[in-house]
Amino acid sequence: MKLRNTAGAALAAFALALSLPASAFAAQGYFHYKFVDGFGQEQHITLHDPHSGKCINLYGVGDDDEEPGYGPHNDTDAAVTVYLGVGCSGPEWTLRAKGKPARDDLQVRSVRFHTDRG
Repeated sequence: MKLRNTAGAALAAFALALSLPASAFAAQGYFHYKFVDGFGQEQHITLHDPHSGKCINLYGVGDDDEEPGYGPHNDTDAAVTVYLGVGCSGPEWTLRAKGKPARDDLQVRSVRFHTDRG
């Protein structure tokens, strides 16, 4: 009987793990950046709990025809690599988790958050 209970508990734990929400693969916290819109106004954008492990083209700057964003600040629990190019291409820099804001001369168009929280 103990074997049946153990197997049932293991199966239930496995089913629970499969039903975890997608946020289990998200960096927890906020990522901020700035850009100048088509009207010449500086915009401040915040990503809340951004998805980890995939490339994210940033709003307002995720196209090579637009001016890049700048001054990224990674206030998440995961390191992030910021890219000057669309689709996580071109020059790149890694910002540590819970780091200080980068200078405004660090430009960005796309990002990828690390899944290892490192």
